[in-house]
Amino acid sequence: MTVRIKFRKFGVLKFIGHLDVMRYFQKAIRRAGIDVKYSMGFSPHQLMSFAAPLGVGLLSDGEYFDLEVNSLTSSEDMKKRLNECMVEGMEILSVKLLDEKAGNAMASVQAASYTVRFYEEKLPVFSLKDAVKRLMDKDKIPVVKTTKKSTVEMDLREGIYELSADDDKKEVTMLVNASSSGNIKPNFVIKELYHEMGEVLGDFDIIITRNETYTGTLNNFVPLDFEATLF
Repeated sequence: MTVRIKFRKFGVLKFIGHLDVMRYFQKAIRRAGIDVKYSMGFSPHQLMSFAAPLGVGLLSDGEYFDLEVNSLTSSEDMKKRLNECMVEGMEILSVKLLDEKAGNAMASVQAASYTVRFYEEKLPVFSLKDAVKRLMDKDKIPVVKTTKKSTVEMDLREGIYELSADDDKKEVTMLVNASSSGNIKPNFVIKELYHEMGEVLGDFDIIITRNETYTGTLNNFVPLDFEATLF
């Protein structure tokens, strides 16, 4: 049986990288007494699969991972036992049972929504709404994306599904492609907004929060645990 666990990451734990988050949950699951399933072989490990790894420095209210278990109690019981093992900066939001035919968390990710705010001393001097309009009016936004293996040019516009700004709150919200084939990082979008207005975004000017992670298709995105059920 596989359960899909939704959690939030906040506070100082935003500086903890993905591999350390995985190790953290492996220990928490053991402490919580969850009847987790292990792989076979000489080096058995817990069978878990995270959705879209969160970058260092980002906050999130919509992180997911799948966990294979041998037996179940109830959604509330598992959530309670896990939360009792959490530290400040991690919170389990829900535990749901996946259908046997459901794809794993990582393969299911298609989009993600973000809110970007600015540190008080780093507020933009231009209208965010104007910048968003000018950027979204473009047919193509060519950017260079550097990976560990190569440097490629991509069209950022294709991966931005929704983009809006609130000048009063000084924040930008967006829904972007988060699939493995076209993953759009929110700081890319903000850098292009600044570039559009003739400004340069500093390395530590913004606070990024992932609001939710989605599966589905364009115009029909649903949260990653939409089809999972409480038990």
